[in-house]
Amino acid sequence: MTQLYLDDLQPGQTFVSGSHALDEEQIKAFATAFDPQIFHLDGAAAKGTLFGGLAASGWHTAAITMRLNVESGLPLAGGIIGAGGEIAWPAPTRPGDILHVESEVMEVVPSRSRPERGIATIVSKTLNQRGEVLQILTAKLVVYRRPSA
Repeated sequence: MTQLYLDDLQPGQTFVSGSHALDEEQIKAFATAFDPQIFHLDGAAAKGTLFGGLAASGWHTAAITMRLNVESGLPLAGGIIGAGGEIAWPAPTRPGDILHVESEVMEVVPSRSRPERGIATIVSKTLNQRGEVLQILTAKLVVYRRPSA
């Protein structure tokens, strides 16, 4: 995959990642290690909660989003380096969901004080196999400019 620099990015440019199939075992393993709440650990008990059944942690969805973007979604030279952002989970991620990420460049701003880099604002939407948006991540990313020859 071609690595892109700040100079290669423009508003409206889009990227689509590969996919990741999520199952109950992965959801429970992540929750056990990082977010041990009942609606992430026990499907029967989760039926009586806001989620109405087993749901992945939002942080699990965020971690999968990051992996998909790193491996196949956002080919940024120097890596995906966050400088801040906002995250929303409009719908729960469920066992059996097949996730992919669709990202769009919203803004590209070269740095005045650091000419070797700038900030790109990227909106990454994580969707399931039905096209339902499960997560929206608006991230300000540090992106390097193409080195001078």
